[in-house]
Amino acid sequence: MRIVSLAGGIGGARFLRGLRAAAPDSEITVIGNTGDDIVLYGLQVCPDLDTVMYTLGGGIDEEQGWGRRDESHVVKEELAAYGVEPQWFGLGDRDFATHIVRTQMLRAGYPLSAVTEALCARWEPGVRLIPMTDDRVETHVVVSDELGRRAIHFQEWWVRMRASVPAERIVLVGADEARPAPGVLEAVAEADAVILPPSNPVVSIGTILQIKGIREALEGKTVVGVSPIVGGAPVRGMADACLAAIGVETTAQAVLELYGSPLLDGWLVAEEDAGVGLDGVRVEARPLIMHDVEAATAIARAALDMATDLAASRGRATGSGSEAAGARNEATGARSEASGARNEAAGAQDEEER
Repeated sequence: MRIVSLAGGIGGARFLRGLRAAAPDSEITVIGNTGDDIVLYGLQVCPDLDTVMYTLGGGIDEEQGWGRRDESHVVKEELAAYGVEPQWFGLGDRDFATHIVRTQMLRAGYPLSAVTEALCARWEPGVRLIPMTDDRVETHVVVSDELGRRAIHFQEWWVRMRASVPAERIVLVGADEARPAPGVLEAVAEADAVILPPSNPVVSIGTILQIKGIREALEGKTVVGVSPIVGGAPVRGMADACLAAIGVETTAQAVLELYGSPLLDGWLVAEEDAGVGLDGVRVEARPLIMHDVEAATAIARAALDMATDLAASRGRATGSGSEAAGARNEATGARSEASGARNEAAGAQDEEER
């Protein structure tokens, strides 16, 4: 089975660990969000790609969900001693190595997709990880604070401010010119199922969908999403602050409507959100909290089961349509034969009369 999944950071990565366990023999391609990417200390940092890579590769700090396990922060402390900014974004010593290698390869002319493939060769995540685009894009947030109305990088709003200042707008800078990275559209075209993890619907999944051609390609596939909202609150993080910025309520129903039925075929919600619905989308309720790998695996298996059943239903409907078309063609052929027979009989009668 060929599976494609879109993913942001912590929630997406933990779901992918369950997806990999639920479908060990499948070919899984992960399209990773790069809107969070930022240049720090002259280095290119790709938080979501790295979180997926570290989590699936066994190197993640399980407690915080990001960064490396057994990390130290000597370099960060030395930079702070020199007064180097920003000091609000914590890169560990082991993590620095990843960003140094990535930056060196990018400066040598390699595209981000090739760099990501090279980094994954070490970590062996068990999936094919592709950035959504090789082009530079950055998520910026418009805020009004003591410095006035201004646009800041998403990471400053998310990490330094903890989304405490309301976002007036969230903009993916560079989206108009960005194109899907090599392999993205091909993976979607070949997929038997597409799964949307419980990642942030605005700045993770929503960001990926803004890259030209990706949403359109997905709308032709069987797509099942897992709600990131449980009982009116985000499962993790501050997705509610992002949803408020685009005028969407923090509910499983509102996120379902945000994605829409042209994109989604199925939607998994928490048991407390049973009753959610949208025409054209199958909705099922089940426990959605990923307490551990086993819980994540159960959620992923439920999403895959739904996708498989929906794809089979679509196939049966297509088959029924083909059979009906065939019957119509046979009927048309029969009428043509009957008309031909009548014409032959009329011709024979004319000859007899002559």
